[in-house]
Amino acid sequence: MKEIVKTDRIQIDTIGCSDSQVIFFDDYVLKIEKEREESNNEHLMLQWLPGKLPVPCIYIAHKENGNNYLLMSKLKGQMAYSEYWLQRPKQQIHFMAEGLQILWAVNITDCPYRNDIKNKIRLAKYRVDNGLSGREDWEPETYGENGFKSPGELLDWLIDNQPEEELVFSHGDYCPPNIFIDNNTISGFIDLGRAGIADKWQDIALCVRSIGHNFGKNSNYITLLFEELGMEPNWEKINYYILLDELF
Repeated sequence: MKEIVKTDRIQIDTIGCSDSQVIFFDDYVLKIEKEREESNNEHLMLQWLPGKLPVPCIYIAHKENGNNYLLMSKLKGQMAYSEYWLQRPKQQIHFMAEGLQILWAVNITDCPYRNDIKNKIRLAKYRVDNGLSGREDWEPETYGENGFKSPGELLDWLIDNQPEEELVFSHGDYCPPNIFIDNNTISGFIDLGRAGIADKWQDIALCVRSIGHNFGKNSNYITLLFEELGMEPNWEKINYYILLDELF
């Protein structure tokens, strides 16, 4: 890797919420993550998606001591979560809607990973059974007096209330830090470990949640998102996928 990077200037990512370590160089990004299904799938997606979506190019993929190392190209532009775009919510939401439509246009015929509800429930069950569904960033209403008593109770509810799926190519963690914009064009998508075939409302739900966090749950910007998409919100599905994501 030193032969490729050739610089001592580095910056550590402090925005992402995953348990990976991300190091920025001048023209490259190094992502270090424990080897598991999600990190293996990111490598798989970055091999499958070129020519279908703008994604980082892999220079080196290496496994050592239970960790995955991905040295990738750095995307041009700024993430949609940058201060510039947070100060321009209407424009940011326009690009978030455009990004969804770009994802949905991907032909999923030979997509190598299926991350539908059945698979997500399987992964969620493993996390609940092994005490991995920590409460650090749960929505305040998920648990407590008017919510669920435990992650296990939430998982049971999710199993019993699975909605019908509208399958498309899904990012899986669709939020502003994972979308880049350059010259008023979406320049790429990152953090693709949960990507694959899934219900379109998976990404819509996490986008709605992000808008609520960034601009207020009762803001008109959520309405604007659906105007940009040309569709009506399905709140049952939105709430379902937000709750499902609480276990990850």
